Amino acid sequence: MSWTNGPAPDPVALFLLYLDAQRGYSPATVAAYGTDLEGVHVFLQRRDKGLHDPAAVTKNDVTAFLADLHRRSLAKSSVCRKLSALRAFYRFLRQRKLVADDPCASLSNPKLPKLHPKVLNVDQAVHLVESDVTPDPEGLRDLALLEVLYGSGLRVSEALGLDFGDVDLDQRLLRVLGKGRKERVVPLTNPAVERLRRYIEQRGAFGPAPREQAIFLGKRGGRLTRKQAGRIVKAMAALSGVPSSISPHTLRHSFATHMLQAGADLRSVQELLGHSRISTTQRYTHLDLAQIMRVYDSAHPLAGKTGESEE
Repeated sequence: MSWTNGPAPDPVALFLLYLDAQRGYSPATVAAYGTDLEGVHVFLQRRDKGLHDPAAVTKNDVTAFLADLHRRSLAKSSVCRKLSALRAFYRFLRQRKLVADDPCASLSNPKLPKLHPKVLNVDQAVHLVESDVTPDPEGLRDLALLEVLYGSGLRVSEALGLDFGDVDLDQRLLRVLGKGRKERVVPLTNPAVERLRRYIEQRGAFGPAPREQAIFLGKRGGRLTRKQAGRIVKAMAALSGVPSSISPHTLRHSFATHMLQAGADLRSVQELLGHSRISTTQRYTHLDLAQIMRVYDSAHPLAGKTGESEE
């Protein structure tokens, strides 16, 4: 949509260009910011304003927008995301002295319930990656994909973005391009190396173009898509008796949780996951703590006592 009413620079377009070119955000993330800001703009137009003139927007306008979202029973997480997008937009404008004030400055996010990541237990994860599939090119690809997602804890976008130059099977390493286009190196499990070798031997059956470098391919020979990867994970879950509500990201959550349960330190898991902040990784520690409490309750001689003295 057009954000401006004349030849003046488009502030939203400048912001989205900044997210893409300077912050290195993925196209999907940039598009999500654009969609959220468009929703604000459409609302402001009812008040004869808009993001084409961000300096004219007041705290009352933003409060009215949030109230409108509440009346529409929008999820608190969605409200927080839209407010976060607006905050980032105004922070960008203020840093460049395009506006003097931030109408979001004194507004608080709705309080969200503490949601913990959905994870598989170890047995479920093992059943999933050892699914009994037909050893044809598609089956080999699917098993290799699961091994990389769970064994190395990759985001689905990172796994699907792998090219031949990113994979060193002899050294058991992957070079991964993560969020913000930050590169990191992660290890491969021995089963993942074996699965990748077998799949790559059969990769030509997908009919890739001569210059296609993507490791994981779809039926037409192009790079596998996120939607296709999601379907693969659900199909493999159904085949192995694992809850079919899982997604590729469930495997990443499971990787982090199982690493911590096995004694890995938080900083190492942070590096493996490519998290920029340790607080992002810490959300997995509640699961490790739950296991510690179960062990404590079952093993400590006083854990089951009520606190009352026995006669």
